[in-house]
Amino acid sequence: MPYDKEMDKELFSEVKEFERTRIRVGVFSYNDGPRKIQLARENKNRDEEWRFAKLGRLSKDEAEALLPMVQHAIENLKKEQS
Repeated sequence: MPYDKEMDKELFSEVKEFERTRIRVGVFSYNDGPRKIQLARENKNRDEEWRFAKLGRLSKDEAEALLPMVQHAIENLKKEQS
C-alpha cells in the first residue's frame, strides 16, 4: 500500500530556527498506529523557501536545542500509554 499523506497525523510539533536552517521534532501517527518521533531539518533555498533535508550532523547549538524538544516529544508519547 503506497504512502497516503492524509493518513499521517501530526500530533505534536516543535521547531527551533537558526540562521538558514531549522530543526523540527514531531510526533506522528500513521493510519492511527503507534505514535513515533520524527526528527527533520529544513534549509532555506535561494528563494527563501524551506526545503526538507536529512537531519545529519548537528552543531553544538543545534544539539543543545534538540535535546529539550526530544524530551517534549517523549512526554507526548507517554500520553498514549496513559
